[in-house]
This record gives sequence, structure tokens and C-alpha cells, in this order.
Amino acid sequence: MTDRKKAISDAVELEEPIVRGEGDTAQTIDKLQLRRPNSGELRGLNLHDVLKLDVDTMHELLPRITMPPITKAEAQRLDPADLVSLSAEVADFFVPKGMKPAYPAQ
Repeated sequence: MTDRKKAISDAVELEEPIVRGEGDTAQTIDKLQLRRPNSGELRGLNLHDVLKLDVDTMHELLPRITMPPITKAEAQRLDPADLVSLSAEVADFFVPKGMKPAYPAQ
């Protein structure tokens, strides 16, 4: 059976990759994973806003939990579709395992 309380999300393929730097030294990030936030990583954030998937709150939270790490500025430049995909992964961390649908083991 799959662990329904996983601490790391599946990789989220970005519609618009994040490009750092220029020229030959440019680094492209085309997918991100998220770590389940601990209470310290939620410090200063309103849980209601996190659960509402408030855009400004996601811009604060995502740099704290993305792998590889992204900056707040990079979070603010995410394509809206990518922000929604990543926010959905964040929301999944907050759903109690008893409320998640049971999927048959594969």
C-alpha cells in the first residue's frame, strides 16, 4: 500500500522552467519536489492563508520547501499553471490520511 502521509511530493514538471544565470553557465530547473513543511517552516504564515492557497503565502512558503530550493523572486515569476500545480501539492500535505481516498496497491 502507498504511504498516504508522504513527506516529499512527486516531482512537479514545470510548464515554464526556471532559468538561473545566462549563457553557458545558465541553470535550468524543469521540475520541483516539495517537502512536507514542519511548523518552523510555517512560522510567520497564517494557516488559513496556506489552506486557501493564497498567492502571497505560497510565494513565502514555496522557497522554504522546494527541492531544489528556489528563491522568493523565482516563486513570484512562476507560470500561473506551475503555481497552481505546486500549491495543489502543498494542499495535499494538509489533508489528514483518513480523509484521503484509498487507492488499491499496484
